Amino acid sequence: MIMRGLGLNLPNLISLARLLLVPLEIWLILGGRYGPAFWVLVAAGISDALDGFIAKRFDRRTRLGALLDPVADKAMLISVYISLGVAQQLWTSLVILVVFRDVLIVGGFLLIQIFAVPKHYDPLYISKLNTGIQIILVGFVLARLSLGAPPGPADLVLSLIVGATTIASGLSYLVRWARILARPEQAL
Repeated sequence: MIMRGLGLNLPNLISLARLLLVPLEIWLILGGRYGPAFWVLVAAGISDALDGFIAKRFDRRTRLGALLDPVADKAMLISVYISLGVAQQLWTSLVILVVFRDVLIVGGFLLIQIFAVPKHYDPLYISKLNTGIQIILVGFVLARLSLGAPPGPADLVLSLIVGATTIASGLSYLVRWARILARPEQAL
């Protein structure tokens, strides 16, 4: 009964489990255990798809889930980027860019909720594309490291694409928020 009152249904428990995998993922990466870290990342991706499917298919969407799911996703992705940066497996500048963009998005969302008409804003297409490429890059790097392969051209190309889409996504959000804050009564 307590779990139901808190909104803890199966999709939310799956999201919570994904969030609880974050410290394990950090520990694995920083310990150089890239194979298991890759599989934890894969499990996190599967759990993200699974909790979304269950919530929509069986009408188990809750306010808690609407917050918990993206927090778990962001915590996992940002933690992987920071950990791979600390392990010197990603460019420091790329890690800073990725983290700054997410801080910018969260901060902008909070400002919009405080100073404009609070409502739900769907993610921008460029943001979805950027997140997908960010996941591909860290999945690729973890897989490559687990096989003991050295960095190659794919690392460079993926890193440059992540950098470009991260900048485009951040700028797109800045434009969106500027428009919303300029005319809060006509929020997008």
